[in-house]
Amino acid sequence: MDRLAYVAMSGAKETLRAQTANAHNLANASTTGFRADLTAFMARNVTGPGLPSRAYATASTLGWDSTSGSILQTGRDLDVAIKGPGWIAVQDSSGKEAYTRAGDLQVDATGQLRTTAGLPVLGDAGPLIVPPSASMQIGSDGTVSIVPAGQKATTIANVGKIKLVNPPDTALERGSDGLFRLKSGADAESDPAVHIVTGALESSNVNAAAAMVDMIELARRFELQVKSIKDTDDNARASQTLLRMV
Repeated sequence: MDRLAYVAMSGAKETLRAQTANAHNLANASTTGFRADLTAFMARNVTGPGLPSRAYATASTLGWDSTSGSILQTGRDLDVAIKGPGWIAVQDSSGKEAYTRAGDLQVDATGQLRTTAGLPVLGDAGPLIVPPSASMQIGSDGTVSIVPAGQKATTIANVGKIKLVNPPDTALERGSDGLFRLKSGADAESDPAVHIVTGALESSNVNAAAAMVDMIELARRFELQVKSIKDTDDNARASQTLLRMV
């Protein structure tokens, strides 16, 4: 009896963890450049002294889905999407380098190029600063060019280049803030092979329909495991009643 209760209890606990990850994916189905978390269930033996008589379930995060989302045309000059593999380098809240696929950029009141989340976009020499301009364009290689304020449209000046990187997925880890960083803590090298599409954004790679199906399946699994715990308790009570009658 206790074996069934233990397995059902641990399974219910891990199902809730998997449901949390799935709900997080579903909540970010419309987040620009979001990468879905991947989870899987595994059975593990209980370690310790004595015979190996118990096993329990675990829900482990296997990383994230590296599949690119759809590229959606917006027509906005400051919207950029990575074409294929690669990342945009930004500065996180602690001042360190981090990476994102969210390319909805803007220029703040001080002329600093930032993401919509307010993170400074990095160039090869630090955060990019855009002087006052009449217009601004971003090239496919990340080069930022402007027509300076008060100048003719034929007067074009390059103000910097967005740092684009492409480290291996296995070298990256996602932080609690949703940004990616190298596991080693170092900064990735710029990769000239990474290109961007201007006037477009990358959608989330979460399949909303599949996430809804997973949510229903996990809810049913949790109900089954809770029912198993209750059945175990009912059987134990029935067994005690029979023993008292003997």
